Amino acid sequence: MKSTDKNFIQRLQRQEEDALEFIVDNYLPLIKGITHKILSPLKNEGIIEECINDIFLSIWNNSKKFHGDSTDFRKWICAIAKFKSIDSYRKATKKVEFTSSYTDVNLEKSAEDELIMMEDRTELLQLIELLEPVDRDIFILKFFLGFKNEDISIKLGLTKASIDNRIYRGKKKLNQKATNLKLGGSVV
Repeated sequence: MKSTDKNFIQRLQRQEEDALEFIVDNYLPLIKGITHKILSPLKNEGIIEECINDIFLSIWNNSKKFHGDSTDFRKWICAIAKFKSIDSYRKATKKVEFTSSYTDVNLEKSAEDELIMMEDRTELLQLIELLEPVDRDIFILKFFLGFKNEDISIKLGLTKASIDNRIYRGKKKLNQKATNLKLGGSVV
């Protein structure tokens, strides 16, 4: 069975993937509009793209909490998009404020700061080396070279959904492995 205007909410609540595809096809322009309106002052397409992915993930994860018809659903996802976008904006501006205040205080980096940054980079590269080759390529393209998910999918011949999933799973895997780091910087 395929999702339609009449059954997509029930299929989403049963975690049917075609319902999520239906929602992406029908509501993506609306969600993009909301996120762009709130996040465009940041001038960072990566944050906007990440926020849109978070919105759809939230819709998927919280679908069982929704009760109502398609009109209520539209209002519900608009609220999710609005609040997720505001959260992303706050998070991004806090990082910018911290970074700018830190650099104002400490314009010249000491040798110790440079050494710590080099060690952090080395540890991060060691963690990324533990990923599968495809995931490693995705992470390098996304986070080191600044590629968008669509561009990565074209370059690697994978779907955008596959790229999104691999980034999500890779982040979880890296976070888990990072907690297993010893103080000497070597990976357990």
